Amino acid sequence: MTAAASTTDIRPILQAKNLVKSYGRVVALDGANLELYPGEVLGVIGDNGAGKSTLIKCFSGAVVPDRGEIYIDGELVHLQSPGDSQAAGIETVYQTLAVCPALDIGTNLFLGRERRKPGILGSVFRMLDLGGMRDAARKEMSDLGLLTIQDMTQAVETLSGGQRQGVAVARAAAFGQRVIIMDEPTAALGVKESAKVLQLIRDVRDRGIPVILISHNMPHVFEVADRIHIHRLGRRVAVVTPESHSMADAVAIMTGALEARMTEDEMSRPKPSKDALAAIGHLAEGPMTGPQPRA
Repeated sequence: MTAAASTTDIRPILQAKNLVKSYGRVVALDGANLELYPGEVLGVIGDNGAGKSTLIKCFSGAVVPDRGEIYIDGELVHLQSPGDSQAAGIETVYQTLAVCPALDIGTNLFLGRERRKPGILGSVFRMLDLGGMRDAARKEMSDLGLLTIQDMTQAVETLSGGQRQGVAVARAAAFGQRVIIMDEPTAALGVKESAKVLQLIRDVRDRGIPVILISHNMPHVFEVADRIHIHRLGRRVAVVTPESHSMADAVAIMTGALEARMTEDEMSRPKPSKDALAAIGHLAEGPMTGPQPRA
């Protein structure tokens, strides 16, 4: 199977069509579209107030759009709450991380999904299986390469910023069966910790779980993203790749200084990297082909 044939066969794992959301006279989403394909990291960038956070909240169930449709694996879904989103296999890592600092690592990973002990201890006395949760947390952290954290009984408040981010990512990777959304994951981190989080994103992608990365840090987006969704004035205005456009081009499109002149067909076309194709079982036998996005 060639790379060109592979891309035409891929169906979006998550898709938004013509989403509209208004808050009084303020239009946050104005016919927004988005496609996330299996095995890719999709960067989402946009100026403040562009509507990208509202778009992501529609996927996480925190916001219900006024109009429009959301599809998962080609099936129309109605995400009315964060619980609906989680049940559909979508996990979100928020900028605030949403961890409980006073609780240990194992408990944080299973927050809201606590396991009970087997048998009568769990069913009648409702005792939590703390040991089992910590063992599962240790395996999940190890699979993501977070070997510096050995003690799963350690309180999250004693961890560094990068390690806390790792706990949040590990929780999402453990329960996100279809999609992981990460909102500004490196905003409050240093250079070394940011590099670790970016590697975590690659590791999650290589495990076959696609990632949506929302960030204002353009170098980070261009480093890990296979495609970059540019959002402006409540809608998608372009989808570029690190190979086809520079960071300066992306910023110019994002701010309106440069007109993208792309059709919806061009923006919705899959263009995963060779690594992304390999992650979902497609073998790229030659260079990637197909029309390049035009600025």
